[in-house]
Amino acid sequence: MKGLTRPHVLLSVAVSIDSYIDDAGPDRLLLSNAADFDRVDALRAESDAILIGAETLRRDNPRLLINDEDRRLRRIAAGQPEYPLRVIVTARGDLDPDLRFWHFGGERLIYTTDSGAARLDEWIFGEAEVVSLGAAIDFEAVLDDLAIRKIARLMVEGGGSIHTAFLSAGLADEIRMAVAPIAVGDPAAPRFLGPADFPGGARHRMRLADVGRVGDMALLTYLPKEESNVVG
Repeated sequence: MKGLTRPHVLLSVAVSIDSYIDDAGPDRLLLSNAADFDRVDALRAESDAILIGAETLRRDNPRLLINDEDRRLRRIAAGQPEYPLRVIVTARGDLDPDLRFWHFGGERLIYTTDSGAARLDEWIFGEAEVVSLGAAIDFEAVLDDLAIRKIARLMVEGGGSIHTAFLSAGLADEIRMAVAPIAVGDPAAPRFLGPADFPGGARHRMRLADVGRVGDMALLTYLPKEESNVVG
């Protein structure tokens, strides 16, 4: 939108070495180790908003909080809310009031469609602000609305369809990928990215900005909008 700067969009993900973000079982597969969970907690503390899709909300039942008290206190001292704005994207408006998300933390925001908004139960309007985006989810419209709300840093924590939507639309500024020494190998399990028409196609090489190590995990930082400067 004219005169407004969209948030910096960080895709945060932990994957197996064969690019899965979970297995197909009923319980969440914990790919991260303790040090990586703490790293993610620090990223949340640096963010103005955290976004996930409704499927991830249902599957993982997260709170999306900052666990470290000192990090929360530093946010308050800097004039920020104790917790980042927590954002859910749901096309269908199918949300469960018993999930932990509704019982912890600060402000909540839901982006949905006209039909999704019509399906949302009345209880939700006391727990979160609801924004309808029309007939379909438009992620550019999501970023424009967050810009109006003065959100400068958006952390996207999944799932795969949400990561795919941001990346395929050319809206992701950064990817932080923690790679676990685990092979899932189940074609029914969810992956980091699904099929899509990504900007530049298979010939676009993202710039690798950093390589690190978190315990037994590799940490890769990619800048999707920039080209690799390594040739040959």
